[in-house]
Amino acid sequence: MTVEVRLVSDGDAAALTAVLLANREFMAPWEPTREASYFTEQHQHDEISHARRRFEQNLAFPCVIVYEGRIVGRINLNNIVHGVFCSADLGYWVSQDYNGRGVATAAVAAVVRRAFDELGLHRVQSGTLVHNHGSQRVLLRNGFTRIGLAPAYLRIAGRWQDHLLFQRINENTD
Repeated sequence: MTVEVRLVSDGDAAALTAVLLANREFMAPWEPTREASYFTEQHQHDEISHARRRFEQNLAFPCVIVYEGRIVGRINLNNIVHGVFCSADLGYWVSQDYNGRGVATAAVAAVVRRAFDELGLHRVQSGTLVHNHGSQRVLLRNGFTRIGLAPAYLRIAGRWQDHLLFQRINENTD
């Protein structure tokens, strides 16, 4: 299995739009409530432009997940903070057709390696809905440890929901 993680580019808007439209119902329970405009190529182009600006400011690491030559998801390091915190938030999703195949596990491994080796981060954290056992398994397989429960952490599917928080520490930082 070859899973590639690469920076999102302007040319990815059409492919991302198609994947998002195909997975709209599947992802709805795990995502914020989205306006119809979110599922348009123009909106995805705007999202990519914003993400690339944040990348250039060293505040984010926005990527696509590519499997067998096609985009099947997104994975991002957001809220990158350097200095004494030296951490980022990890978020990802994979198309329903590719769930359970190890795609997310491989993508998380690749991004964590880059977070530690290229970005020099000390810590990567991620939150999952309490009932998102699949995502929790992905994090645990990648050496993340559970660090707590955050009540009413994010507004997902139209309501504030509790999240389990996980982290992975870079053991090679001083």
